[in-house]
Amino acid sequence: MPSLSHIIFGEPFPNKAELHERLDKVRGLAVFASDPISSNAYATEAIMTVLVILGSGALNLTMPIAIGIAALIALVVFSYTQTILHYPGGGGSYIVTKDNLGTQPSLLAGAALLIDYVLTVAVSVSAGVRAVSSAFPAAHDHRVLIALLVILLITWMNLRGIRESGSVFAIPTYAFVVGVLLVIVIGLVRYFGLLGTAPLPPHPDPVPATGALEGFAYIWLLLRAFAAGCTALTGIEAISDGVQAFKAPESINAAQTMVAMAVIAMTLFLGISFLATHMELVPTESNTILSQMTAAVAGRGILYYWVQIFTAAILFLAANTGYQDFPRLGSFLARDGFMPRWMMNRGDRLVFNSGIVMLAFLSSILVIIFQAEEITMLPLYALGVMLCFTLSQAGMVRLMTRIGQLTPGETLKTMETEVHYEEGWQWKRAVNATGAVVTGVVFLVLMATKFREGAWIVVVAIPLILLLFRWVKRHYVNVAEQLRLRNLSDEDLSEVADVILIPMADIHRGTMRALKYAERLSDHVRAVSIVTSEAQRERLLDKWARYPELTAPAELVLIDYEYRNVLQPLVSYITQVSKEEFPNQLITVAVPEFVPRSLPEQFLHNQTANLLRVRLRGQPNVVVIDVPYHL
Repeated sequence: MPSLSHIIFGEPFPNKAELHERLDKVRGLAVFASDPISSNAYATEAIMTVLVILGSGALNLTMPIAIGIAALIALVVFSYTQTILHYPGGGGSYIVTKDNLGTQPSLLAGAALLIDYVLTVAVSVSAGVRAVSSAFPAAHDHRVLIALLVILLITWMNLRGIRESGSVFAIPTYAFVVGVLLVIVIGLVRYFGLLGTAPLPPHPDPVPATGALEGFAYIWLLLRAFAAGCTALTGIEAISDGVQAFKAPESINAAQTMVAMAVIAMTLFLGISFLATHMELVPTESNTILSQMTAAVAGRGILYYWVQIFTAAILFLAANTGYQDFPRLGSFLARDGFMPRWMMNRGDRLVFNSGIVMLAFLSSILVIIFQAEEITMLPLYALGVMLCFTLSQAGMVRLMTRIGQLTPGETLKTMETEVHYEEGWQWKRAVNATGAVVTGVVFLVLMATKFREGAWIVVVAIPLILLLFRWVKRHYVNVAEQLRLRNLSDEDLSEVADVILIPMADIHRGTMRALKYAERLSDHVRAVSIVTSEAQRERLLDKWARYPELTAPAELVLIDYEYRNVLQPLVSYITQVSKEEFPNQLITVAVPEFVPRSLPEQFLHNQTANLLRVRLRGQPNVVVIDVPYHL
């Protein structure tokens, strides 16, 4: 009969099934590109929300800004395509930065990426809830609960395996793309008069400017709008992190998938921005730009609800980008000793279970703190993304410089890859350098303009994560040093004392089993009991004397105690025996323990044995063994 975990998460996969579980380009696009594609649901709106400060007339600048952002997307995608081809093992910004700029910059990229992936889940799910609320306003009051349930569902899907989740996630991704493309095509056809003019949606009266902004202030606001719209770039790096999730040839399939993702994302982004500008849409709290546009183009019919439902679905599933890359990045950091080693372990379904669960926990906390309001999380979101882009592209500039220093036919082996001389390395370096400068400027603008709105949290969190990395690394280095076998002698190892202590509250079959087990290992066995009443003392002495053939030659030690916490005197006695009678020697404590037939029955028994084990873990010369008695 299959276990409960196998029913919920599926049967275990053998190691050889890993290649079968990898993704083709169709599933890979759905799994890794849902985040950048879904960002079209709010990227244009993010630009317009800033521009509207200048008044409704300034919304005409949405399209020029969108074109600039689309050009930046092309730069970043080119850089990451080069990353994929030169680093087929995956790892993205972290690996590129480590290989070309050093450990400390790579840890900075790693910290920013971890924050980015947590925010990817929280922002995407919260934005999906908002899309649902646009179509079904009654859902707004329950947005936090809905968001948490969606996170739970996506977590479950990912724990079942990457290939299975990819098949499920493909439907909403492609349905969203088809729906929005239909809206754009119909809107463009009507805009050019072939089907008549698209009706304008009802929106507030023209928004007056908040004040006369000229010169630097005006330019600064435009930079803010550009930086806000750069949320369209979020998730682009995901494919470069997960190259090994693709079928062979991994790097070629991943690079082609990234190009396809960029084409789709830019088409949707520019199409939405064009229509939003020419339909004179104004962002509102209750109705998204995409919702207004769809209603104006197609009415509140089938296409409207198609777009709204699959907008919510792809926003929910955009969180899957974080689920694919957070655990994978965690495994890279764990491999290098900066995260707990168990982050490298794959579960029964060949996924990094620990990373998936950790991501679900952290993103759920953010959803609760920010009450599933994605707008309040966006300042945090884009900051880490731009930092990673800047470091990664700077790393590729360094790599292209190293490639240019080679002669034709010469090979360079780095820590993470192997490269050869390439024609055209100069223009590739120039493109990466341009992208690094632009994303670096956007990062600085975001930090300056969004600092008080929440970006300070990222500025504080990154150094704290870096300190965590250093602490973990230092711990593993110290452990390795203490476990080294070099120059080890017999004197360095503790002697084993010929004594076994058996803590017990009563004399029964379980304790008798422990006594017989201990007597086979040592001639010096002590049964230790804490006595809190005279009746208990008499009962123990009577039982001990009644079965001499079972208790001999063990010694019964009774310790009087006036209070109810029997652990304290028991631990004190064990400590005394260890330090005074057998200093610098290992003593053994054999703990008798009931093992009930079912899990619920375990809660019916005292947990003293578990608490005792916890207390004794701090004793350096005490070895605890369990002697189970199965009921």
